[in-house]
Amino acid sequence: MQIFTRRRRLTAGLFAAAGALLALVPAGAAHAIANGTPVPEGQYRFSVKLTMTGIPTADGGRRNSACSGALIAPQWILTAGHCFRDADGVRVDRPVADLTTATVGRADLTGSNGHVATVIAVRQSPSNDIAVAKLDTPITDIRPIRLATTAPAVNSVVRLTGYGSTDGTVIVPATQLHTGQFTVTSVAATTLTVTGHAPQRDTSPCPYDSGAPYFVESRNRQPVLVSVESDGPDCPHSLDETTSRVDVVRRWIQTQVAKG
Repeated sequence: MQIFTRRRRLTAGLFAAAGALLALVPAGAAHAIANGTPVPEGQYRFSVKLTMTGIPTADGGRRNSACSGALIAPQWILTAGHCFRDADGVRVDRPVADLTTATVGRADLTGSNGHVATVIAVRQSPSNDIAVAKLDTPITDIRPIRLATTAPAVNSVVRLTGYGSTDGTVIVPATQLHTGQFTVTSVAATTLTVTGHAPQRDTSPCPYDSGAPYFVESRNRQPVLVSVESDGPDCPHSLDETTSRVDVVRRWIQTQVAKG
């Protein structure tokens, strides 16, 4: 892909039954964070790694994939809507894989901290690339991230946490949560655009970062979730990423959680 093209940041790797990588579906790829920094165990514990095994494909096969997300209630996570698409690429209100698991509160995926739960239900936002997913069991020892009530201002700095590969050449998930900071470059009706801020100007999401949370940090206050990763150019890059605003669907999110 050339630098000015864009693509959804959903990873869509295809694997043989034995686990060998066969191919990558170009639509919807997204890595951890290129030119970011590893997150120590115990930080940003609301961060979520979604692992999807056995997603149906249009040719009748199966593929494996992954996304990132955030815990927003004891039994609910927030991620990108396009993380749940059927064999025709259509967003759906259900888990599409044979098994979808959420690892919550575990920065190092080779460790045993946090929790692993199964996704049992999905609800798609009516207005942007956001979905909420219900877990089979509540997680009560990790504080969910708060939802924004307004969009951040242009030139605000937000932080991203995500799982996946850390460059655009080796398209495999990382086993460590990574983070970076971004500057808000524009605010639209349902989206924000952001660009890399730190540790480098070309800090950027990659495949497997679909649904990764962008949040505002402030001293002595809990982080506030403002948007989730949707799509952008191949990583690493210093161009704009498109993210989906949380505040515009906040009431819808709260309704879905309340319904259970």
